[in-house]
Amino acid sequence: QVQLVESGGGSVQAGGSLRLSCAASGSFSNIYAMGWYRQAPGKQRELVADITTGGSTEYADSVKGRFTISRDNAKNTVHLQMNSLKPEDTATYYCNAEAGWVPHLYEYWGQGTQVTVSS
Repeated sequence: QVQLVESGGGSVQAGGSLRLSCAASGSFSNIYAMGWYRQAPGKQRELVADITTGGSTEYADSVKGRFTISRDNAKNTVHLQMNSLKPEDTATYYCNAEAGWVPHLYEYWGQGTQVTVSS
C-alpha cells in the first residue's frame, strides 16, 4: 500500500507560479513512476506530467515549457513547478504513483489539491 500526501495548491493570478509536492509513504518495494494528473469541472482527468525512477519524463503538450516535474527517489517525493500559469490550468491536481516492478504495477492516488488561476 502507498499513501500519497499532496501540498502546495492554492490561488494565483495568471502568469504566476505554484509548486506542488507529493510525498509517498507506506509499505512498498519500489515506486516505478510518480506524476501529476488534473481534472477540471466537467472534464476528464488528464496527465500533466510524470517521471520514472530513471528520470524519464512525459508532459502534456499544454504544459510543456511551463511546468517542470522533479523527483527525489530517496525521499519518495515528487514536485511540480508550475510557471506562467493560465486560467485554463485551473483544476484539481492529483498525485499518482505506480508501485511495484514492471510489468506488475499498482496505481495509487492522492486526495487532490486545488489550483485556481485567475485572469
